[in-house]
Amino acid sequence: MKQTKYTFCRICEASCGLIAELEDGKITSIAPNPDHIGTNGFACKKGLNQHHIYDSPDRLKYPLKRIGDRFERISWDQALQEIGSKVKALRQTSPQSISMYVGTAAGFSILHPIFAEGFMQGIGSHNIYTSSTQDCANRFASASELYGFPFYQPFVDLDNVKCMIVVGTNPVVSKWTFLQVAHPAQRIKELNARGARTIFVDPRYTESAKVGTDHVFIRPNSDVFFFLSFLHELIVQEGIDRECVSQYMSGLSDLENLTKHWPAERTEKLTCIPAAKLKEMVHLYITSQASAIVTGTGIGMGKHGTLAHWLAECINAVSGNLDRKGGLLVGQGIFDFGKFAQKKNLFNRTRRSRIGNFREINGGFPGGILADEILTPGDEQIKALFVTGGNPLLTMANSARLRNAFKELELLVVTDIHLNETASLAHYILPATSPLERPDLPFVFPLFMGMQSKPYLAATEAIVEPSGEQRDEATIYTDLASACGVGLFGTQAGQSALRLLKTGNSLFRGNKQPALPQKFLMDQLLRMNKSGSFKAHLKNVNGSPWRGAIPGTFLGKRPTTDDGKVHLAPPLFLMQAQTLEKVFIEELASLESGELRLISKREHLTHNSWTQNIEELTRGKMGQTNYLYMHRDDAARHHLHDDAIADIHSKTACIRLPVRLTDDLMPGTVAVPHGWGHQHAQGLTLASRIAGANVNLLAADGTEAIETLSGMSHLSGIPVRIEPANGPLDTGSWSGIAETGLPEKSGLV
Repeated sequence: MKQTKYTFCRICEASCGLIAELEDGKITSIAPNPDHIGTNGFACKKGLNQHHIYDSPDRLKYPLKRIGDRFERISWDQALQEIGSKVKALRQTSPQSISMYVGTAAGFSILHPIFAEGFMQGIGSHNIYTSSTQDCANRFASASELYGFPFYQPFVDLDNVKCMIVVGTNPVVSKWTFLQVAHPAQRIKELNARGARTIFVDPRYTESAKVGTDHVFIRPNSDVFFFLSFLHELIVQEGIDRECVSQYMSGLSDLENLTKHWPAERTEKLTCIPAAKLKEMVHLYITSQASAIVTGTGIGMGKHGTLAHWLAECINAVSGNLDRKGGLLVGQGIFDFGKFAQKKNLFNRTRRSRIGNFREINGGFPGGILADEILTPGDEQIKALFVTGGNPLLTMANSARLRNAFKELELLVVTDIHLNETASLAHYILPATSPLERPDLPFVFPLFMGMQSKPYLAATEAIVEPSGEQRDEATIYTDLASACGVGLFGTQAGQSALRLLKTGNSLFRGNKQPALPQKFLMDQLLRMNKSGSFKAHLKNVNGSPWRGAIPGTFLGKRPTTDDGKVHLAPPLFLMQAQTLEKVFIEELASLESGELRLISKREHLTHNSWTQNIEELTRGKMGQTNYLYMHRDDAARHHLHDDAIADIHSKTACIRLPVRLTDDLMPGTVAVPHGWGHQHAQGLTLASRIAGANVNLLAADGTEAIETLSGMSHLSGIPVRIEPANGPLDTGSWSGIAETGLPEKSGLV
């Protein structure tokens, strides 16, 4: 029987509206929904091929237990009982010995991260690590200090902006950061057509820059100095809205003192942006009267990402472009999440990590110290780890060392849909439903914070049934809490209520796996906030219109700081900024020495570490490996040519990749796409056989390698040494060599 079903994508912020064609209960094709009010008939190739991920023969269908070097199928009851027994024993000694890693995939479902957090609250452990310290914790740290709430993330008013300066993000390929925007290339072209200036500042002439009106090269890790000089020049050109600052903000004088020593003439040698060019950008930014600086993960993954993002936010604020039509807006979701979080004290945690004394950011500690927390003896040493919706052994810094740490765990439990690198080391694997196998609402940023360029609400049914014993994560963490003898969110009453709901719902599911009534829970969430019903939104297959962000509704009304003002000069940030004089001297020396800097790169047909196991997205030369991208002048100096094989050394490790020459990179900068190198995955048949190397082997972990304000790992702008390889490209063996760290060769010269 053929069917047509409507849903929306849940692999990135864009959440594109989709139409799935099914035959006999199986998806045969996915197409964009041309009538969806939020995404207007756009979807990327990754989203249109996602069913091939979920229908793969490699899909996890049953709970597995490690027996020696192999996995054995077991029942859910056995898995839960044995995991619960081990957790109970560990909790008697120290609840903090039990930890969790929450990956990106968890974030794009509304219930998954809530129930995962609830499980850890029940355990009584604050040892949570998230993928945010790999890509966006700098934004949470800045928002917490500036506005009092980590999820206050101002976004550009795309419909009205006249001057948009984009630094460190490539939305045409990666979609927008912290904003739901379908078809970014088209939106940028629309801006250009109405006369707006769209300026991309990036060490690579990106796909987005090629659509914009202007591109300016900048040296990796110099963003903070660019913003210092931009703010300096904004003050010189009298671009400060002093009335707005006086009424709604504090700390301007401290910013003025900080920036007075950083004129564009001083920083141009390091940033490679001529002083005249920077001054021209500032003049355009001021005179446009509807301007925005937009930043992305490229800044956060650099060495000074929090200070850089903070300064960018301050520029938008003091120029009067925050909370202004055509500038930056702060969205409003189905309820006032900021006020709710303030009342419940959700994000004002003051705990510090055992290793490095790092503070919690948005409820999590730096992923870059996870290996140390596992390997370092002492009270609260981590001995058990739950991994949900992520693959840290491919995505985290110095993943070779982290792999060795994972082998020392007494308990590693992975909830996933494939036997990836991390799952391949697990003691227990719990199979999860795919996004297309569960009902859902939009994830937290559009639903709770209104981060949408075209606002709407939507709901989706599960459009296919699981083919095995997979369970949704909300049910899994409810079951785990029961097995461990704890209550979700630390309340046994709540746990009992959820168990009753699950029991009652399961009576109507026949031979299906027992499950919480997810649609009922989400319906209650909507109704409690007077946002309609789940059923009503299901009927609106093209999305239900919703209120958008309104200029003038944030400043003086919603910041949750102690005085309700925007704090432009947090003492912690000012203190860190005092080190920039020393940093500047060191960076100039590295530039003059000819040191190469490695940046990360996204590609059209890959999505993080998810898509290399899909035949449809790995065809052709570009689908069989990642490459080392070099400017041809740098390649000539290093005696390399197109398709040559190069060894890329950092202080941590070495990887080997083929070379591709490009004029899109500024000289002195090289790039490697991330998400490759699946040779250690036991259950990714295709991905484990193709070439490619994990670029994150080159990134350092540990306390000295972490940006202290946000806990971010340094994954872009890494100093590297490159030389022709001494042998052929042999990914399997070279991957093993890389994991030794190459101590005799990998130091920089």
